[in-house]
Amino acid sequence: MSPTPRSPAFKAILWGGLLAGGLDWLFALTYYGWSLGVFQNVAGGLIGLKAARTGGGSTFALGTGLHFLIAGLWAALFWGLARRWPVWLRHPVPAGLVYGLVVYLGMNCVVLPLSALAVPLRLPPLLSWPAAAHLFLIGLPIALAARRAAARPRVT
Repeated sequence: MSPTPRSPAFKAILWGGLLAGGLDWLFALTYYGWSLGVFQNVAGGLIGLKAARTGGGSTFALGTGLHFLIAGLWAALFWGLARRWPVWLRHPVPAGLVYGLVVYLGMNCVVLPLSALAVPLRLPPLLSWPAAAHLFLIGLPIALAARRAAARPRVT
């Protein structure tokens, strides 16, 4: 059954993805620099870095769209797992922080090496600003959005 706009699943995935995507988008531009290249690199994961770097604003927009799509997919995965293990919704702060670490490792050890960027597989630094951003700006907002969506009574 697919989520409808009023369903808790739809709200959890939409708001979790938008919050995590938006906060991480701001973090990335602040941490890596306010330039088109930050999200052109994200587009490079799909179309290759050379094509992304020559695309200007259009590949920045593509990268931004892909960034939010990926954030939404991580939110959907959290929602699916939380429905299986409801303790995640009862304790969203620790669940979100752990999930943020899972997202950080998943992006660096699976997604990036399999992308068109062909980033070598390596264990990323765990004590770093990007790691902290994944815990607090991605995992935590996704978990809190899921908790809020699950706690609301259904409107019919």
